[in-house]
Amino acid sequence: MSAPEPSGARSRLARIADAWDRVERILVGLLGAAALVIAVVQVFGRYIDPEHAITWAEEVIVYIAVWAGMIGSSQLVRRDGHVRPDLVLRLLPARAQRWVEMFNCLVAIAFTFGMIWYGWQVVSTALLLDQTSSSDLRFPMWVYYTALPVGGGLMLLRYIIRLLRYAFAFDPKTMSVGHAIAHETGEEFTLPVTD
Repeated sequence: MSAPEPSGARSRLARIADAWDRVERILVGLLGAAALVIAVVQVFGRYIDPEHAITWAEEVIVYIAVWAGMIGSSQLVRRDGHVRPDLVLRLLPARAQRWVEMFNCLVAIAFTFGMIWYGWQVVSTALLLDQTSSSDLRFPMWVYYTALPVGGGLMLLRYIIRLLRYAFAFDPKTMSVGHAIAHETGEEFTLPVTD
C-alpha cells in the first residue's frame, strides 16, 4: 500500500477540524438555548403561574453557562480571542512575535494541563463524597465540575495545534499579531512537505 497523498491528509485534517469547530459551536448554541428556555419557563412560572414555578432554574442556568463557557473557551483559543495585553507584542517584528507566541503557547499548555489535573481532582472528590447540590434538584456536582477538565482539555488541544503551527508552519504575513491566523482563513495546519 502506498502512503496517502499529502493533499488527502490535509483535507482529512481540515474535515476533522471543521467537524470539531461545528460540534463546539452547536453545543454552545444548544446550551445557550436550553438556558434561555429554562429562564423563560421560570419567569412564566414565577409571575403567571406560581403553583408550577420551578425552584432550581437559577442553579441549572449557572451549570449550563459554565459548561458553555468552558466549551467556548476552546473557540477563543482557535480564534486568538482570549484577553491579553498585546500592545508590546505588536511592536515586535514578526519573527520575534513567533517566539513570544510559542512561549505563550507553552505557558498556556502548562496552565491547561493544571486545569485538567486539578479539575479531575475536584471531580473525583465530588464522586467519592457523592456530592449533590443543596437545592430540591439534588444535582450531582461531579457533572458540573467536569466542565473544568473538559474545557481545559479542549483548550490544551487547541494550544498544542497553535504551538505546532507557530513552530513548523509560521507565515509572518498571516500569523503575526493583528492578522487572522491561517486556520481562520480556511487554510488548515500542515507540516511543510520536504523531499
